[in-house]
Order: sequence, then C-alpha cells, then structure tokens
Amino acid sequence: MFLKHAMTSVLIFATASVAVAADGHRLLFNFKNGDASKQWRTVNDGVMGGRSNGRFRINNDKSLEFFGTLSLENNGGFASVRSRPVTMNLKATDSIVIKVRGDGREYSLNLYTAERRMAFSYRAKFKTKMNEWTEISIPVSKFVATSFGRVVRGQSLNPNQINSLGIMLGDKKAGTFKLEIGSVSVASRNTLTVSK
Repeated sequence: MFLKHAMTSVLIFATASVAVAADGHRLLFNFKNGDASKQWRTVNDGVMGGRSNGRFRINNDKSLEFFGTLSLENNGGFASVRSRPVTMNLKATDSIVIKVRGDGREYSLNLYTAERRMAFSYRAKFKTKMNEWTEISIPVSKFVATSFGRVVRGQSLNPNQINSLGIMLGDKKAGTFKLEIGSVSVASRNTLTVSK
C-alpha cells in the first residue's frame, strides 16, 4: 500500500513540474501568476546613451504588456523586455511559440545564452497586426547571431545553453508602441504522435 501511494506521489510531482499549454505545447511563461513580473526586466538604449523608454506591466487581461516610446536621439533606437535566466531545456528541433497582440510594428524575438557577451543575442524578426492576437512560431534553427544589431557570421547556437529570451523593438521608427504577450511556449517534434 505504501509503495503504491509513493509511486502515485512521484507521478503527480513529475506531471506538475512541466506546465502544458492548452494546445499541447510546453509552457515557458504565462502571466496569470501574481509573481510573473518578477521573472522579467527591461533593457533599453539608455545603457548606451539613448533616450528610449520601454516599460512593462501585467495588465488586467493577465498578459505582459510591453509599452513605451522609441527614440532615435543620441544614437539610440531600441527598447526591450527580457526574461531573467532560467533553465529552458530547448532542443535544435524545437520552435518558440509566442501569442501576441501588437500595434502593426516589427519586433524581434531574442534568445540569450549563459555565455556573457555584451549586446549579443540570437535574433529572429516577426511582424504584428494592429490590435489583433496572433500566434508566432519560430524554429530555434532560424535564429541568427547578432551583436549590436549586426549579424555575426560563423556563430552556431547551442540550444542547451539558452537561458533567457526577450522581445525587442528597434525598427528605427520613433514613437509610441505597445505589444501584449499572452504566453511563450515550446513546440517540440517529440510531442507529435503517429496514429497506427
């Protein structure tokens, strides 16, 4: 009896350790938890003398709302929100899936690794539709190495080292912006089933 109870407890613990989205994807981030904002931070061009103002909050719809004003003054031009380091267990065959409601502007999804390199990330651009929820799916293999916004040749991404991701606006169009992020998840080929 004790062994059966122990096995049940282990099964419950293992199931609870991996959050699954309604579509079957492995959930990395949602914003329904009251502490969700603690997992994120902003990084704007002020670190390089720019004047862009990017902020975020968890809104009433339980989405992460990234908003502010992009400025091109003082050689600036970017605003971003970034997750704090966490183990993501990504694979080369995975895709990052984000649900967003945008303002019609083009943003970048950035992946960061544990290796400390200034202004370095693996980047993929995506477009948004004005006031419309869309699901963006980008394969990990499609992310390109960049440094200070420029492509870096000869760099390969090791998915096992990815520990943070972020959303950046740097479309060189000064003005206000707003992007809502409903969730961030992982679609893996391993989750596909073959019918017999």
